[in-house]
Amino acid sequence: MPGAGLRPSPTLDVPRLDIGTSVAKEAYAALKRAITTMDIYDHRQEIRLDERRLSEGLGVSRTPIREAMTLLEQEGFVRTRPRRGIVVVRKTKRELVELITVMAALESMAARLAAERASDVDIAGLHRLMDEFSGGNEGERLDDYSEANIAFHQAIIKLSGCAALAKMTENLFIHMRAIRKITIHQDNRAARSITDHLRIIEALERRDPELAERLAREHTLGLAAHVEEHGGFLDARRDDGTDTRTARRWTNETR
Repeated sequence: MPGAGLRPSPTLDVPRLDIGTSVAKEAYAALKRAITTMDIYDHRQEIRLDERRLSEGLGVSRTPIREAMTLLEQEGFVRTRPRRGIVVVRKTKRELVELITVMAALESMAARLAAERASDVDIAGLHRLMDEFSGGNEGERLDDYSEANIAFHQAIIKLSGCAALAKMTENLFIHMRAIRKITIHQDNRAARSITDHLRIIEALERRDPELAERLAREHTLGLAAHVEEHGGFLDARRDDGTDTRTARRWTNETR
């Protein structure tokens, strides 16, 4: 959690590659998978990527690593900083609130389309995903529910049947996933999240696109409001010598 004791700088969990395939392509795919599954807001250090270590970890030369980094920078996953190397991009509080607001629009349209297009079997799958946590025990299994929460939002996008929506949300999801994993632990948000999800599922079952759209939008905008109120830690970076008490206050106030 932000504001906890100092932790070692995080490292990417990357597998060695089969060099018989297109090495640069495989390096790009492996690094992108590793970055998108990290909890990039769960620690205060910058996440720096070392070409030599990545080369050794993946079992390839530095050339495909550099080619992969170029693509990842173009997509907004990493940034090259003078004298500091390559770092994983993290958003400021204002940027993240804006990103969540955009995601609310996209997810709400996805919910609308899902109400019109998703099969009964697919919607029943959403119900099974939430039913496991609807007995009031989500507080005992927050890590499990956090993953189910993320899976629910991914499923809504998929059930829209709209490839353009899936593509537009792909690069946003690294930040959405990370901030949802943090906030679900605070301010009783898990219980509220389950209630919101069940209402969205009910609207989908009723094939009510207007209601599904509104509920999905309000649900994600609730996350934006939470980050707006409590996300001061996002603008405090240990690397810059910033006072870490902001993050500690955010963590303590929202538990």
